[in-house]
Amino acid sequence: MSGILSADDIVRIGSWSIRVNRRAARTTGVLSAAVLIALISSLCIGTIMLSPGDLIDTVIGDVFPATVRSVWARRMPRALTALLVGAGLAMSGAIFQSLSRNPLGSPDIIGFTTGAATGAVAQIILFHGGVLETSIAAMAGGLVTASLVYVLARRDGISGGVRLVLVGMGVGAAMGAITALLMVRADINDATVAQLWSAGSLTGRGWPHVTILLFVLLLLVPMLISCARTVSFLEMGDDAARSLGVSAERNRVVALILGVAAAAVAVAAAGPIAFVAFAAPQIARRLAPAPGVQLGVSALTGSLLLLLADLLAQNLEIGLRTPVGLVTSLLGGLYLLCLLARRI
Repeated sequence: MSGILSADDIVRIGSWSIRVNRRAARTTGVLSAAVLIALISSLCIGTIMLSPGDLIDTVIGDVFPATVRSVWARRMPRALTALLVGAGLAMSGAIFQSLSRNPLGSPDIIGFTTGAATGAVAQIILFHGGVLETSIAAMAGGLVTASLVYVLARRDGISGGVRLVLVGMGVGAAMGAITALLMVRADINDATVAQLWSAGSLTGRGWPHVTILLFVLLLLVPMLISCARTVSFLEMGDDAARSLGVSAERNRVVALILGVAAAAVAVAAAGPIAFVAFAAPQIARRLAPAPGVQLGVSALTGSLLLLLADLLAQNLEIGLRTPVGLVTSLLGGLYLLCLLARRI
């Protein structure tokens, strides 16, 4: 069997035909290479500087034990956590921006990551849970917040659009107040841990974080890909979706649950890292403009953004460990200002 790429972007392999967006394919290749370079840079740059050759020797264990421990116990899980968290947040943002038909409809702006953070902070302060317990609490907090937003935003059987964004911002503010109350009333040590986590940090992330992230995202990605098609129909409006045989509200609820789960597991691993879910899908649409939800390009963009932000956070010389969430907040704020300046 032979594959032929025709002028109309159709790949034919025997009796199979697959439509290909050439620009999206090129963008995916470039972003994949950029993510790989950023990942290798994260493994090489640190207190002990390594060349790519040294990194290969470290991976096969042919160097000093201290260097092997530094890479395998600290740098590798941190870098992989950044990669997976960025992908999870970006895919969640792509789903929610399509659902709300609004660039502000990302989980960090409409309150879902804030709700997940509230659940995780409650687990850290009240029950002193581990990685798994914190992940479960974050998912529970995100789903509770999403349920509240969905119920309050629903009017005449419809729960999308600007109303979803505005209600989400209000519920997110309430969840943020609950989080602040928990930290104010907590023991000083628990409050310090919760505060560092709430800033969005990859410090101290280990293989348990990577394992849980990888397991959950591997479960979610096929379902997200499946629901992305129906979400694309919902972008045209509920009436148009129904005319195509798509149950608007049922598919909206399914997409809502999957998007919240992707955001919540990312928040559980690294805290409420801001603006990755907001910026990555929009950058992806600019890099590879195409109808529908750009899950793959968005995921790669989110991974690249967070890996680069973490590299910057680790190398800022300000006398303390800079949480990566502070870097993404700064960069995301500048991006939002530029976006508003272009549209106003």
